[in-house]
Amino acid sequence: MAFKIPRVYPILDSSIIPSAGRDEFLRRLGGSLTEAGITLLEYRNKSGSDAEMLADGAALRAAMPAGQVKLILDDRADLVAAMKFDGVHVDAGDATPAEARRLLGPERIIGTFGGSDALLPGILAAPVDYLAVGPVYATTTKQTSKPPIGPEGVRKLREQAGPDVVLTAAAGITLATAPMVLAAGASAVAVSAAIFRATDPAAEFRRWMQELSRD
Repeated sequence: MAFKIPRVYPILDSSIIPSAGRDEFLRRLGGSLTEAGITLLEYRNKSGSDAEMLADGAALRAAMPAGQVKLILDDRADLVAAMKFDGVHVDAGDATPAEARRLLGPERIIGTFGGSDALLPGILAAPVDYLAVGPVYATTTKQTSKPPIGPEGVRKLREQAGPDVVLTAAAGITLATAPMVLAAGASAVAVSAAIFRATDPAAEFRRWMQELSRD
């Protein structure tokens, strides 16, 4: 499938979602982000039940209409269809990219981890639409034992991947460092804390888009 990734997209981690008024919070957040011009969002919930994830997904999909915003689910390829999401991001320990592709078919978006200091062996043959690389910088929103690779690591991975592979860079990226990461060869930057710990995530996302459009 033809997949055009935006230069920046948020990863919404469930840790920032309040337990009280959860549905209302997600609908309000999703609506404001849609108005701000978001076109892709990844939802990540490492500890919630299936029921919680399905409820969260329904709230997000209601506020972020299909055809306007693509929603990516972290890990759970088996829940993508039920949540009416557009795709899945799978890592080691989840379904393999091939399994996810068989389950979801050719039209949905599938991404996976592509490597840190070097591309994973055989990863360029995986049936995916994008490869995530990193961590670029230290991060507190996702547990990882891998050392940060910095923009230079992104540059090396781009050289290995070639010009046509969609590479998304993640972890610890701020608005100050994003231009360097993109210049090093990332197709996009995925951000979590930098957007969702802001007082107004939609306004912060709009600021990112405005600043990065100048580069």
